[in-house]
This record gives sequence, structure tokens and C-alpha cells, in this order.
Amino acid sequence: MSGVASAPIPLWRRLLAEFLGSAFLAALVIGSGIAAQQLSPGQVGLQLAENAAATAAGLFAIILMFGPVSGGHFNPVVSFADAAFGGLSWRDAGAYLPAQVAGCTIGAVGANLMFALPAVSISAKHRASGAHFLSEVIATLGLLLVIFALARSGRGSSAPAAVGAYIGAAYWFTSSTSFANPAITIGRMFSDTFAGIAPGSVLSFIGAQIIGGALGVAVIKVLYPAITPAEAADIIVPHRSEAGRGSTSAASRTASSSADSPRGLPH
Repeated sequence: MSGVASAPIPLWRRLLAEFLGSAFLAALVIGSGIAAQQLSPGQVGLQLAENAAATAAGLFAIILMFGPVSGGHFNPVVSFADAAFGGLSWRDAGAYLPAQVAGCTIGAVGANLMFALPAVSISAKHRASGAHFLSEVIATLGLLLVIFALARSGRGSSAPAAVGAYIGAAYWFTSSTSFANPAITIGRMFSDTFAGIAPGSVLSFIGAQIIGGALGVAVIKVLYPAITPAEAADIIVPHRSEAGRGSTSAASRTASSSADSPRGLPH
């Protein structure tokens, strides 16, 4: 990035990017789950592998598609964590939330229709248990740590791949298959397929994700106490908010990182 600040991106364009990115994300997760069920009937392990691989690769691409406009959050927990560190205004984080939820809902409907299923079919897959709750807390905590650690250490360009890889891996190391996102949790309620979640399990998952997000913010503050609003504004992908927080130059970020260690990495 050059040292000259570019024109800020208006909120409506960022909201559109968050809406479209969230819609693609839900269509990706649910659609690949439906395809896995159809291609590998009765083989749950293979279905999960196919669903996880498609999600990891597709999320990487979706972040690259829309990240330069909005940051590529597609997740209210990420947006509000960003606001907590000053990278996004609380007003904008609040505006991102309905765009993300609406996008995930529309994406679920689109996935159903692409496979000739009813546009809306409420999931009957109950997932609420103590193990699932703990899984969602840990999955959400880990997601925030991945994102903000990369931003603080000046490796933000790796974020799309790292986020995709983390979510793909978390499909396997968590019993909940790592939703880690309240918006996608709501969207997946509208598809009674492999990736769905019953309405009765939604509040438990969202509660766990909020707790995981709060823990994530606390842990990041301890591990990376010098994180700046400019660095936070670069998550997940550097973009230019109306406040101009995302338009800091590479030189200023380098100087900030260098204050922590000679190698530009925080202690």
C-alpha cells in the first residue's frame, strides 16, 4: 500500500459486500453439504471431509472477493471484536450485523434451490449439548486469535488462507463442526440438510460464540497489548472505512510493529 490515503469506502458499499459475502458463505457451506450427502450417501466421515474441504477453499476465495471492500468479516463476532479494538466503529459493526444475517439467510435459500429442494426447510438436526457448547466457545476464540495475531504481526496478507485453513481444520477438532459465527448459525437453520441446525439449538450456539468472542478479545489484549486501531482496521483484509482507519500506510504499520521487536513480531 502506498503512503497516500485512498478515498474511503462508503458504508452502503461495505454493507453490500458483507451481505453478498455472507450469502456466498452460507451457499458454500450448505450447498457443499448437500452435494456431499448426494455424492457419498451413508458415508458420514467422507461427507464431512468433502464439506470441510469445500468450505476451507471457498472461504479463502470469498474473503479475497469481498475483503478489499468491507474487510471480509461475514461474522458479527469478528465485526464487534474489531470495534472493541477501534478498527471499526460501533455504529458500523451494528450495521454489519443485519447485513451478515440477511446474507446468510438468503444464501441458505439459494443453496436449497440450487439442489431442487424447497426454498426453506427448517432443520431438525439438534446440536445443543455441553460438548457442542464448549466446542463453539473454543472454535470462536481460536478464530479471533488467528485473525488478530496475523494483523498484529504484519502478516495480514496471509489472513484469507489462514482463516479458511482454520475453519476447515476446526470442522474436525470440534464436535460442533465449528460454526463460530452467529450469522451462519441463523442461516443454517433454514436448510434441513447435512449442514443444518435445529432452531432449538441456535441460541445455545450463539451464546457460546458470544462467550468465545469475549474470551478472544480478552486473550488478544493480553497477548498483543500494543495492537493499534490501524492494525485492527486491516482485519480480515485491509480496506478503507469512511473514518479512514483502514488507509494507513505500510510504513506506519511497519514502524508500529518494529516498536515491539527488531523482527517486527510482538513478544
